Amino acid sequence: MNIQIEPTSHFSIHNLPYGIFSTPSKHKRAGVAIGNQILDLSILYELSFFEDKIVSNVFNHDTLNDFIALGKDVWMYVRKVIQELITKDSDFFKNNHSHFLYQQSEATMYLPVKIGDYTDFYSSEEHASNVGRMFRPTMDPLLPNWKHMPIAYHGRSSSIITTNTPVKRPYGQILKGEEVIYSACQTLDIEIELGFIIGKENKLGEPIDIKHANEHVFGAVLLNDFSARDIQRWEYQPLGPFLGKNFATAISPWVVTMEALQHFTTDAPLQTQQVLPYLQEEKRLNFDIEISFEIETANNKATVAVTNSKYLYWSMEQQVAHHTVNGCNLKIGDLLGTGTISGKEKTSFGSLLELTWNGKESINIGDEQRTFLQDGDTTILSAICKKGDMQIGFGEVRNLIIN
Repeated sequence: MNIQIEPTSHFSIHNLPYGIFSTPSKHKRAGVAIGNQILDLSILYELSFFEDKIVSNVFNHDTLNDFIALGKDVWMYVRKVIQELITKDSDFFKNNHSHFLYQQSEATMYLPVKIGDYTDFYSSEEHASNVGRMFRPTMDPLLPNWKHMPIAYHGRSSSIITTNTPVKRPYGQILKGEEVIYSACQTLDIEIELGFIIGKENKLGEPIDIKHANEHVFGAVLLNDFSARDIQRWEYQPLGPFLGKNFATAISPWVVTMEALQHFTTDAPLQTQQVLPYLQEEKRLNFDIEISFEIETANNKATVAVTNSKYLYWSMEQQVAHHTVNGCNLKIGDLLGTGTISGKEKTSFGSLLELTWNGKESINIGDEQRTFLQDGDTTILSAICKKGDMQIGFGEVRNLIIN
């Protein structure tokens, strides 16, 4: 059976991302997105398609962690089996596909992995420079340490959500003039990011060599790091983000694997400051992933920004190497966020903070204007990679703002 896939689909035969889904008649389990459908891996296992490499039905679990733990050889084997099933003319597949193919529109999606720890980096020079110009206008936009190491903070994994989960406007302490008040956030923002899912652990006390860093990553998701700017501004000194960040971080439900992304790389930006040996790369590459941000209101919808992960100053490999240089042990399912991804042009800025220059300029959503998010707005991140006739995507992560 040949599955019909639209040329513009995010989920071509070149992609095959993994996710966790349920249908009205069956519980959560693992699937692969193909076109506008989902291939039920738990049923394929029961039909003995993976018996050569997998001894128990890890696809019948409610996260991907146990499958990921089986290692890269198994990931590659499963990918090959799926590609052969989809592309070859099989009478069995043709006659039985209704038992293991579901329409995505009929499924409910969930977080793809159990995330033990979440670290968010600050890897875009353009974003860091924009923030510096806004809040330290008489100083160098970049702090002295920024080009020596990928800066990061430890986020909150319990409040990571996925698509179609509403985001409740947070309350907290805000400095208004010279008075500290308790209030709903008035400057609710998004941050366009990628997230990398750890697929191979390192032992406590054993750093990951940058030459092998990519072997420790299973795949990537879109990441929207919701940010309460007014709460963040009052609290962040001296220890960094806390309540301004830990109320909601949204990731897309489909994990695009490193095997799929390997065809979509490009040269990373030149690093103008020589880094220490543990951060030095033989060839600096970034993924060429175009990420779009839209706002949808009750009456209008508009694309607000389009950016690209190729702009990141610090690469995925450098993030992994730096995270573990002190011996920190990464676990399967851990999430590493890139931080806000911004380009040089205003239309490629990765946050409303930058797009409105801290609320001084408004953006148009049809005949409506915004500086920051309002209740009833829906944020939508989507992303695609293109190379010649080959295209893959991440789908969407969309979240409604409520009070």
